[in-house]
Amino acid sequence: MADKNEWEEKAANLLKAQLKFKGITYSQLVEKLEAIGVEEKEANIRNKLSRGKFTAAFLLQCLTAIGSEQLAIR
Repeated sequence: MADKNEWEEKAANLLKAQLKFKGITYSQLVEKLEAIGVEEKEANIRNKLSRGKFTAAFLLQCLTAIGSEQLAIR
């Protein structure tokens, strides 16, 4: 069974993969989040994704902002 750190890494990798797939930079993500009423700084996003420490709400906000409709979770 995966430990907490492994789950955090999986969540971060899932979001990073979606950003890469859609060709969206962290800077562009900031703009897209602003468009749905979420204020984040690029440095904060970078830190969250490098540490893998963020809420499910943040993950859903990002996925919504970038237009992800389907995910493959492995």
